[in-house]
Amino acid sequence: MRTWTSSLDRATRLFWRITGRPVDLAGSEPWLDAPMHDRSVVGEDWLLPHDHGDADETGLLADMSELDGPDFRAADLHPDVRDFYERTSRWRMEVWTQWNPVFQPGGEVVSRLFGRRVQQLALPTRPLDVACGMDSKVVPVLDPGGTRRAAAWIRTLRSTGEYVYSGHYATRTLPGRRSPSVHVAFPLESGNVQVFLRPVALPGGGLELRSPAGAFGQDGAYAVVADGGRTFAARIPIHETFHVFVDNEGTLRTDHALHLWSAPVVRLHYKLVRAG
Repeated sequence: MRTWTSSLDRATRLFWRITGRPVDLAGSEPWLDAPMHDRSVVGEDWLLPHDHGDADETGLLADMSELDGPDFRAADLHPDVRDFYERTSRWRMEVWTQWNPVFQPGGEVVSRLFGRRVQQLALPTRPLDVACGMDSKVVPVLDPGGTRRAAAWIRTLRSTGEYVYSGHYATRTLPGRRSPSVHVAFPLESGNVQVFLRPVALPGGGLELRSPAGAFGQDGAYAVVADGGRTFAARIPIHETFHVFVDNEGTLRTDHALHLWSAPVVRLHYKLVRAG
């Protein structure tokens, strides 16, 4: 079994090497430099020993003002939206999913072959999978000197403990852009999947994060693999939109839509409530 799955993983990396382009993470493409893992099962084992455990006040971003620029001001956000990103550990999540029936069988195959096996990017494909909600843990990611440089967000199914996402969250300014983007990397064996999300403050204090279609080097999704002593990156035709808002009853919610090219694949809705 392990030989077969190892061959499948190597074939996947070969595909991205063939369809991607060579990149120099220490030179011309430092914006794609993000954590990778050295084993097939990811979970949260990609975290380094000097990264600390969960903290009550830990957020995905230390301060939303890290995203401030000509096109965005964190001060325009509703206080609860900002608090969620700056103190994510305080919040508890309930989740609902709705798949496009055309893509749901393929999503189940991908989840079984890759997501659940490698404990990474295991999108729930059935509504009852998330009936009990998701648990989340936020871990500060530190440099060897102890300075925070990012955060890890580990999400598991509350009913089973299975890993759903294990992401590295930071901000990064893309080439030619004047405003930073939210940068999320999902470590994999000898590679990762990365998403650059453009922030927009909406009327009423809501937040939109979007990974639109575009050219290489712009906001969007990328697959990065290290193979044969070289690194390759390819832009993926997956586009996401997150709408984080406070509803008329004062509840913080998030609508998350994922598209393949222009075709809707899956929608997730999150109800966010402060723990305790």
